[in-house]
Amino acid sequence: MNNPANKPSTSQFAAWMAVARWIVAALFIWMGINKAIEPVDFLKLLRQYDLAHTPWMLNLVAATLPWFEIFCGVLLGLGIAVRGVALVVVAMLGPFTWLVLQRALALQAASGSPFCSIRFDCGCGAGEVWICAKLLENLLLIAVCALLVMVREGRFCLRFNLFN
Repeated sequence: MNNPANKPSTSQFAAWMAVARWIVAALFIWMGINKAIEPVDFLKLLRQYDLAHTPWMLNLVAATLPWFEIFCGVLLGLGIAVRGVALVVVAMLGPFTWLVLQRALALQAASGSPFCSIRFDCGCGAGEVWICAKLLENLLLIAVCALLVMVREGRFCLRFNLFN
């Protein structure tokens, strides 16, 4: 027979989801602040990806993205529109992770170093990072946010759904 004592309770799951949400929120706030206080440095890091060739587009991204990350972090931390914000975070982290991977592969090909020994400032706001650790961190953040999108757990939230 199934013993209910062996099953994690719904409140335990809600607590773990809240902690995971707060961790993602804290990381986004912290990394956004690091980029916002040094926008010129962030702009230089954006240039290394060679995504936009017009200065106004690079300046716009460098000026707004950190504040948008902080905004998303605050909303996640407070538990406002959790599923929507988590989806936006996945939409930001997915392409960023792909770009970081492509840059790391290019650096590895140029240097001939083992992949996990590649270290560079990817522009995330944490300074120089080891590529394997950064990719793992991003994949975990994507997984947590995807779980937040799929699970309808609104405990410990101010307003889980924005329009209900």
